Amino acid sequence: MGSTRLPGKVLMPLAGRPVLAHVVERLSYCRTLSGAVVATTTEKADDAVAAFCATANVPCYRGSLHDVLDRYHQAARVHDADPVVRITADCPAIDPTIVDEVVTGFLTGGYDYYGLSGEFPDGLDCTVFSFAALARAWREAKLKSEREHVGPYMEKHPELFKIGGYKKFTGLSHHRWTLDEPRDYEFLQIIFAMLYREGHPFLASDVLALLGLEPELLAINSNIIRNEGYLKSLAEDR
Repeated sequence: MGSTRLPGKVLMPLAGRPVLAHVVERLSYCRTLSGAVVATTTEKADDAVAAFCATANVPCYRGSLHDVLDRYHQAARVHDADPVVRITADCPAIDPTIVDEVVTGFLTGGYDYYGLSGEFPDGLDCTVFSFAALARAWREAKLKSEREHVGPYMEKHPELFKIGGYKKFTGLSHHRWTLDEPRDYEFLQIIFAMLYREGHPFLASDVLALLGLEPELLAINSNIIRNEGYLKSLAEDR
């Protein structure tokens, strides 16, 4: 709830439901997942997230605001998650079929860390890692960027972890389907107004088809820096 660029974004209404409700619902259509846990903070502002989870009967773990790696590790430990699939709560257009493809790639390849890679739309982000890899990162990561974000320590140490990526898309990295700025919210409101039908999750292919018919929608939230939060953490490392 404490987002600096768009405060309260995970509970903002989208097609009549909170953003977080859409994320959880869409993950329920995944065939490879046994469940979802919301990993939020102990900050008072996130009491609202915990209240949503209680009402929606979604497991919730509350941990550190800034040490997200610790929050993830503790949530995974408490809920016996292995492997762990990381989905960010500001991605209400996450595609359950792509999540399944990434999880399948992780399992069949025997990876420690595996994720969607290449030139994909921002908002389809999905990574999978073993609990052992997460625990090692939790023990050894020191830099601020490695604690504020879950994956960097694992990504930066291929000598320690078997790392792989699933390249499904090319030439689509300029697409923003995530929620981080007011313009993103405007874009997603239109996408959900045109595609959302309860009980029938739209997929990435449906969004791409819509944008092919109405390419002017891309201009709504274009030219926003991707992964700005991680770039800020890297700058603070230096």
